Amino acid sequence: MADAAKVGDHPPFLYGDYRSTIKRSPKKDLVAIVRTLSEATGPGPAWAEINEDDADLTTNAGTGGEALGSRTIVTGRVLDERGDPVAGTLVEIWQANAAGRYVHWREVEFPAPLDPNFLGVGQCVTGEDGSYRFLTIRPGPYPWGNHPNAWRPAHIHFSLLGPTLATRLVTQMYFPGDPLLELDPIFNSAPVHSRHRMISRYDHGLTTERWALGYVFDVVLPGG
Repeated sequence: MADAAKVGDHPPFLYGDYRSTIKRSPKKDLVAIVRTLSEATGPGPAWAEINEDDADLTTNAGTGGEALGSRTIVTGRVLDERGDPVAGTLVEIWQANAAGRYVHWREVEFPAPLDPNFLGVGQCVTGEDGSYRFLTIRPGPYPWGNHPNAWRPAHIHFSLLGPTLATRLVTQMYFPGDPLLELDPIFNSAPVHSRHRMISRYDHGLTTERWALGYVFDVVLPGG
């Protein structure tokens, strides 16, 4: 089971080696805001618009083709800080393709090929036991210009919308054994003792013979 995050487990707002935080980090002390009904409730997304196909990133209904790359099953459970499952949570992911290229109009400097059969986004809703499951491809690393010869490790972006706006979490999932992790300022901005929370676990029992590798990534939402 994933362990709950505590004070001091999160990355600082300002981390010099991650250059974007120099401009983005707050310059003044944070202000506590009294929670109102707006923060104690969720935005109420339309679950009816989500279907099972949205959790399969390997096929594109628009082209009828299949994405290139190593098929990868990503599954896990979404829990609260008490370890209880959080059902009905919207889980959204986005990622680069197998060549390390995002489907985005600004992605023009990295000369990696686009995959017309890979849109790079998916979503699903957790079950009663807090579980979710995606079928995707393993993303490739890519250069990002933060420092000389800077490359992002393979990663998948996660956005989880819990029962209230206060429980919303955006994070990244990494793969075990990636040699680029120790060189990545975003990963290393987290305290050493909490970095393992962002690394998925290979699961040979989840791996499907002659089809896809399986990884488990549990997530603990902040208190709502």
